Parts: sequence; structure tokens; C-alpha cells
Amino acid sequence: MRSVERTVAVLRAFSARSPELTLTEVATTCGLDRASARRILLSLVELGYLHHDGRQYSLTPKVLEFGYAYLSNRSLPQLARPHLHQLSETVRETTALGVLEGVDVRYVLQVPSPRLLSVTIPVGTRFPAHAVSLGKALLAGLNPEELQRRLGDRALSPLTRHTVTDRAALLAELATIRREGFALSDGELEEGLRGVAVPVRDRDGQVVAAANISLDAHALSASDVRATVVPMLVRTVGRIEADLRLRAGHP
Repeated sequence: MRSVERTVAVLRAFSARSPELTLTEVATTCGLDRASARRILLSLVELGYLHHDGRQYSLTPKVLEFGYAYLSNRSLPQLARPHLHQLSETVRETTALGVLEGVDVRYVLQVPSPRLLSVTIPVGTRFPAHAVSLGKALLAGLNPEELQRRLGDRALSPLTRHTVTDRAALLAELATIRREGFALSDGELEEGLRGVAVPVRDRDGQVVAAANISLDAHALSASDVRATVVPMLVRTVGRIEADLRLRAGHP
């Protein structure tokens, strides 16, 4: 288990900011001695996951197999794309699909608004789940024990002055989201940005993702969003869930 943890740590040391690393840099970043880091790096080179130019190491496209296996197994982005595209065309706003990773939400699909100026969040971007509508919809889908395990004693960091940072307030909001079936976030990620999200459930009723719409907070009031936008998003998610059931052989 320890060797697996070290190998994963080495792979995660490479990022957009550090696409190329030397042996010393990998050892320092991962807290390994040079001999251990060298063994792992050479093994990953031999397996084809890393490239070595004689001095620096870098990831190869083969590492994408892990992400592709995850996404293709669930087929969520592929299934959701046409439905979110249709919704984006209708509401003329950006739509997205996200999954929960620990206490963060990761964007796995985004369909930009047909308008020239629109919200752009690249696929793969992560945000603290408590600060965005997608994340709140996903957190609300956890059972109390799992929610407590994930949150632990972590501080809820503010991204803006509107971000909910009080644990009791967050838990109360999640209870409301479970009851109403959607999450609404006003300026918690960015001032002037409103997000609304609905959980996506698999055939067993488990929340596996969430879909959302990003809106200019000044374009529609919160009550208008509830009355007009939420029903459209709920219907869109229903179509995504129907496709999930068909893919699983359960119409």
C-alpha cells in the first residue's frame, strides 16, 4: 500500500505549473529520498506513463487512460452533453456537469453560452464544494455519516464575502437542498455570479453528479430563477437520468 501511495504522489507532483521535474524536485515535492524517487520514476518511464529526456521527467498521454476509464465507465459527460447543449441554447447561459472529489467539485463538462460574453470554467477545474451550487447539490446527496467524514474538522474557507463559512448554516442549507431538490448559490464563488444546480442520480437513486446553470445575478431575481430556470434544469436532468437508465438496460 505504501508503494502505491508513493507512486500516486509522484504522478500528482506533475501539474500545469510543474509539467517537467527533475529527480531532485520530485523527491523534494513528495518527501522521498532520491533512491526511492528514482526507482518509482524509472518504473513509470518503463511502463510508459513518464518521459525522461536525460534530465527532466514529464507525463505522457498514457496517463489519460485513468481519466478516460473513469468517464467512459459512467458515460456521464457523453450522455449529458446534448441535453446541456440544448438547455444552454434555450436559456442562453453556460451549463456544466460536476462530480464530487473529497470536499471539492470537479467540472467534467461545460457547455458555453451562445452569447459572446459568458462564464468559462475549463473541464478539470476544481472548487471547494461548499462555495458553489454544483458542490452543494453533491454534498446534499451524501448520507450524514459520509458527509461528516468528508467535512471532518476542515475550515470552510471564504471565496467571497457571501460564501457560507459557518458549518451549522451549511448543514441547514444542505437539508433544504435535499428537501427542495436543487441548490442555489449567490455570489459565493464570484461576486455577481449566481449558480443553480440539480443532482443527477443513477438507476439506484444514488447521486453521481450534478448539473448547473451559471447566471448573471442581475439578469434574474432569485425568485425568478426558482420559478423559470429551476424547472428547465430539473427536466434536463430527468432526460440525462433517463439516458443513464437506458444505458444500464433499465428503461
